[in-house]
Amino acid sequence: MKSNGLQTENYLKISSDSDCKTLFWNKGSKKFKIDNNIEQSPLELRKKIEPWLTALFQSERLNLLIGSGLTIAQEHLVDKTHTDFMETLDFNVFPDQIKKTSEELAKRNGRELPNIEDQLNVANTLLAGLEIYAKEDGDKTDLEDNIKKLKTGISKSLKDFITKILSLESKILSKRESVARYLIPFLMSFASRTLSRERLHIFTTNYDRVIEWGADLTGLRLIDRFVGNIEPIFRASRLNIDMHYNPPGIRGEPRYLEGVAYFTKLHGSLDWNYRNGKIQRIALPFGGNENTLPLEEQCLIYPHSAKEWQTANYPYSELFRDFATAVCRPNTTLVTYGYGFGDEHINRIIEDMLTIPSTHLVIISYDITPKMHSHFCENQSSKKEQISVLVGPELADIKSLVRHYLPKSAIDHSMKRMFEIKKQRDEKPELSIKDEGSDKDPK
Repeated sequence: MKSNGLQTENYLKISSDSDCKTLFWNKGSKKFKIDNNIEQSPLELRKKIEPWLTALFQSERLNLLIGSGLTIAQEHLVDKTHTDFMETLDFNVFPDQIKKTSEELAKRNGRELPNIEDQLNVANTLLAGLEIYAKEDGDKTDLEDNIKKLKTGISKSLKDFITKILSLESKILSKRESVARYLIPFLMSFASRTLSRERLHIFTTNYDRVIEWGADLTGLRLIDRFVGNIEPIFRASRLNIDMHYNPPGIRGEPRYLEGVAYFTKLHGSLDWNYRNGKIQRIALPFGGNENTLPLEEQCLIYPHSAKEWQTANYPYSELFRDFATAVCRPNTTLVTYGYGFGDEHINRIIEDMLTIPSTHLVIISYDITPKMHSHFCENQSSKKEQISVLVGPELADIKSLVRHYLPKSAIDHSMKRMFEIKKQRDEKPELSIKDEGSDKDPK
């Protein structure tokens, strides 16, 4: 991120803004200096941002796409460090071929450098090709030896990858109070929707279970495609299962149960396993140790090591169909948080969504250095009225978001009634924003 002395850059585009505005955060005055040199505090800026987000969050359909930025944000709440579990690996066989092809794959996807996903994808493809070639007649002892080494390298890489993610979960669990203080209101800002609107649908590219853990703390019920209690199995059928209740004294008019959301993990999860021709969710404790590790050969994360072509397309084809079905509809808002726009298969769906005039995209990102979201917005310049942007460390930090900019757990019915009563009495309602920071409540 760019900095200039005491200043850091942030970018904001909401409501009727024609272009992104650059906001320089001054650490000394604790205020933003906007393009035209007007200074505003976070609470003053809130008066513009929060009503706009509140309106978007109450769209007919609301979807939330979460990337690795959320997990990184939770880790920063613990000890200000960052575990790079996506860093590249060193293979002891065919290292040059894997490295070169991984770099080419990353560039095709719009990324400058490859990550572990690119390497595992290339390694699995190489392994499949070598196994086919090894079936021909002739002496291929050296080739078979290299195939065994490659299998061992892939298995070890997956195991190390899973161990890193579990260690990260364990670190977050060790400071659960500090994390929950911001994770719970963050999730509830999106999940608190009027019951006349469709459910919030949360999508994530993460393999960890931070969202599921946060939902448990919040009391938010997540509905996904898994059915069962002891060994939940992934089901392809769309049953549109939901949760309702019957109000006392009213028959035949069931109402939606509050605190429910749909949930989809687009790239798989640590606790998804491929067993006996079925995809199951296993009982894997949050932040488990090496004794609770799943078999890496059966762990369904993308790219995974399962050989069957059917498994290579399933369940991911169903998950991405869910994503396209959810976002490519009229009167839909999609909010991205911590997503770097580095997955072309996801970007294409978002591009298709923006061809519908009544849809809206909100990009919230802490890090401004990758510039992937900027590149995406430039390619969608004809749709800029449909895109809002909150980018930068002072706007998109989870603490700042929860304290100042995100709608409060919003459908607070008692607060809403109070505003209506004061309006009827021609009184000006006062905002009440409580946080542990040094900012005073606005009058």
